[in-house]
Amino acid sequence: MKGKESKPHIGIFGRRNNGKSSLINTLAGQDIAIVSEIAGTTTDPVKKSMEITGIGPVILIDTAGIDDIGELGTKRVMRTIEALKTVDLAILVIADNQFDKTELELIEQFDDFIIPFFIVHNKSDIQSLETELNHKLTEKFKTDVIEFSCLNPDKEQLVAAIRKYMPQSAYKTNTLVGDLIKYGDVVLLITPIDIEAPEGRLILPQVQVIRDVLDHDGVAVVIKEREVDAYIRKMSPKPSLVITDSQVFLKADAAIPKDIPLTSFSIVLARQKGDFENYVKGTPAIGKLKDADRVLILESCTHHISCDDIGRVKIPRWLSNFTGKQLKFDIVSGFDKLPVSIHDYALVVQCGGCVITRKQLISRLKPAVDAGIPVTNYGMAIAYSHGIFERAIAPFVKLLKRGDDYL
Repeated sequence: MKGKESKPHIGIFGRRNNGKSSLINTLAGQDIAIVSEIAGTTTDPVKKSMEITGIGPVILIDTAGIDDIGELGTKRVMRTIEALKTVDLAILVIADNQFDKTELELIEQFDDFIIPFFIVHNKSDIQSLETELNHKLTEKFKTDVIEFSCLNPDKEQLVAAIRKYMPQSAYKTNTLVGDLIKYGDVVLLITPIDIEAPEGRLILPQVQVIRDVLDHDGVAVVIKEREVDAYIRKMSPKPSLVITDSQVFLKADAAIPKDIPLTSFSIVLARQKGDFENYVKGTPAIGKLKDADRVLILESCTHHISCDDIGRVKIPRWLSNFTGKQLKFDIVSGFDKLPVSIHDYALVVQCGGCVITRKQLISRLKPAVDAGIPVTNYGMAIAYSHGIFERAIAPFVKLLKRGDDYL
């Protein structure tokens, strides 16, 4: 599922038996969700990938009814609410001209997670949308209300609304380094090949940066950390930018002349899809950690854990050594629940998030940001604990000082 997670996510929400599963089947053009007249047929969220012209590949998510009841129904509703963390666009499905507190509370959740949405009045072949309700909803929520029937579907009407309300940031990615280089510039990429490197491949952030350099007419030079000193002695032309794996930050800092900008793959990703501004503000909180402080480390994916894992082993070791404090670390993968309240943490450290969307990453950090808890990411935390934080963020701070949009 890793490759799919970085695609825009569209969530289908509403009450039981409003035709959410039929709607998603109609959109996808195939039966991917079980359809039944029995309320509560959909339990866990169901995902399906499809292509939308003008946007590209997206993930449709069919969710359980927001009005489900009973002990099991409550758990289903909780899974539906959890799905909001992954959604870039919501489709609220109503039927029989029914709209009250249930829908209002769901829209409040959309607003809380800053999710754009439009409304579909489904089963219009049975009961048409009342003009008064249509006017009330469009005026109150400033969104489209589409009358729809899965028996006689106007699929293009739905697709047009998706194109209209899907935020461009969900499918149009900002450049990683294109605004830092010009035509013909050399970008040196330091990529360790160690136990965590996938067999026969580079890790995703390295591949993404190489592609971005080529897209912006630069020259990507890829070397391992052991070859840095030899390359620096004979390099010509001099690199305009060096990007290193965070694990060898110290070696790169020592080897690369100070007049050459240096940063890491993780920080580059943080600038593209992370909460960069809050990372910059939150990272210095590392220096204020105290004994028994709890640190939350967020991984965006599940992966094979090595004996020297970057998030589970190295970062806890570096932060403990830097602070000289007895810290407690919790590691949470994907969108798993936290073991304790977010308020119990003194710091949150987020990975680069290369396999998820910006919306998903921002939603993952939102509880900490709202609670005023400092957040940082792998690259910045490592740079700070190695004493090279200012150098590592300098290329992007210069963009900010020029007035450019670096987020």
